[in-house]
Amino acid sequence: MVCDVQASVRAPAVAGSFYPASPEVLARTVDGLLAAAGAPGNPCPKALIVPHAGLIYSGPIAAAGFARVAAHGPRFERIVLLGPAHRVAIDGIAAPGCARLATPLGDVEVDLSALARVPQVATSAAAHAREHCLEVELPFLQRIAPRAKIVPLVAGRARPDLVAGVLDALWGGPETLIVISSDLSHYLPYATGLAFDEATAAQILAGDATLRSEQACGAVGINGLLHVMRRRGLGIDRIDLRSSGDTAGGRDEVVGYGAFALYEVP
Repeated sequence: MVCDVQASVRAPAVAGSFYPASPEVLARTVDGLLAAAGAPGNPCPKALIVPHAGLIYSGPIAAAGFARVAAHGPRFERIVLLGPAHRVAIDGIAAPGCARLATPLGDVEVDLSALARVPQVATSAAAHAREHCLEVELPFLQRIAPRAKIVPLVAGRARPDLVAGVLDALWGGPETLIVISSDLSHYLPYATGLAFDEATAAQILAGDATLRSEQACGAVGINGLLHVMRRRGLGIDRIDLRSSGDTAGGRDEVVGYGAFALYEVP
């Protein structure tokens, strides 16, 4: 899978593996996950931290996060979506260099004007080409905020203050939602993973921006958001904390998933 520069579309890399390739099945799956999560009302979070594994594993936890903003979806014009670069090592933060992102549900427009406001963000089609961490969030966003443009970013070796600076520059107002994509612990026995993730969740809730990669693959993005949280005085809630051992996997080796919501305090 490559980003077709001429067509200016990033094609899906994990349709049919991380989530259904059929548009009808995918829409039904995402809608079912959101319905099962419920639809909490006000206030609307300004930012979410949600997981990005295959939907059968992390989908219920991601849906619990997205359900917090579902009722407010029509107001979003821009969604800043930031996750870790799993497959290509990069320094800093990179956008895909495409004008649209394709999923089985259709194309999503990239907010190129917003990207122009963050010159510190590089362009790397290669870093995005086979990356799943943003792609698996897109069907949720297409269902709850169909008119929103996306600012798709992956982070590699990047200081939290660099990430925080990019998030601040793109923060906007009620029209903008920030989504950080990250799983938690990887391949630990069920009970060990649960204890490890509980400690990580406590650190996130405390605004401690020193997460390590073994705690969360998206630690760089989470740490950057926690920098902004402290500076802006945001509130934070833990929404869900489970693992693949609770959803669709065995318990010998599990991957942890957490969903958190951050709120602007009046």
